Amino acid sequence: MKRIIDVNINRTTEALRALEEIARFYLDDKKCSEKLKNMRHFVCNFFDKDYEALLKSRDTVNDVGVNIKNITKESRTVNIENIFKSNIKRLQQSLRMLSEYASMPDDLRYQSYTIEKEMFEGIKMNIKKYLLDKRRLYLVTNSDAFNSDDEFLDRIALALKSGVDIIQLREKKRPAKEIIELGYKIRELASNFNALFIVNDRIDIAKIVKADGVHLGQDDISLSTAREILGDEFIIGISTHCPDDAIKAQDGGADYIGVGPVFKTPTKPGRIPVGLEYVKWAAQNVNIPFFAIGSIEPDNIDDVIKAGASRVAVVRAIMNSEIPEENIKKFLSKLN
Repeated sequence: MKRIIDVNINRTTEALRALEEIARFYLDDKKCSEKLKNMRHFVCNFFDKDYEALLKSRDTVNDVGVNIKNITKESRTVNIENIFKSNIKRLQQSLRMLSEYASMPDDLRYQSYTIEKEMFEGIKMNIKKYLLDKRRLYLVTNSDAFNSDDEFLDRIALALKSGVDIIQLREKKRPAKEIIELGYKIRELASNFNALFIVNDRIDIAKIVKADGVHLGQDDISLSTAREILGDEFIIGISTHCPDDAIKAQDGGADYIGVGPVFKTPTKPGRIPVGLEYVKWAAQNVNIPFFAIGSIEPDNIDDVIKAGASRVAVVRAIMNSEIPEENIKKFLSKLN
């Protein structure tokens, strides 16, 4: 029985250390980090009197579990979320064993359930921030310029292959059924190229096709309602046209904003362009990622970048271009 206790002490303290590092260095959560540290010290102190006996019981060389061959392990991406999930479950399982075999109080295991919820929520929020922080070129799609959905999807695939790293499905005229069918296909393409997939306006369709997020206009459903329906895991972006819009979106919990239209654009008929001054203001005052948008082309992007933008969203320069790969290459060379 000592060997069972010994191995589960090791599992518990190893898992607590891994979780503590995530709380400390990834989430910057001092309270949670201290809580995990105290749990680790409690376990060590609880068994300190038995340390020598437990150590003598250890027999790693002859442990049949160590020497089992040909165990098929699940292939998992190494990232913070998966490391967290593995270690929180390892912690809970080993704490249960210590309760069963060593009569250790169940308090720590019950604490771990609360910690699991709090840390996972924090990790998901941080993952969104990390994912958005790395994106530079945002493609807003428009199928009107294509003769078929196949041509439309081919252009999207080409754009993703060429370096577009966030894509929005924007269809104002098509029925929901067709948008959903396109959404599933674009979701797959985006996954293949590790790009984020956003749906314009339709939070219902975003949920159905399992998009990464939704983009809302000023006249769409409110940010608070969208968040209530979609939850914290979905990315929510907002179009803004002035500083008041930006402040409201940022304070309301938007994950990113669109800033524009910077120049006059046929995709927003009747909308007066905000010009580069609003881009300059956003660069100095907005604390979440923003994408400058509105007739941004390879020949004017230098001005947009000089105004302070490090991310842009484009439509026609890619969707309507005869040389989309060249334009994407030019955009990325400037933005990077």
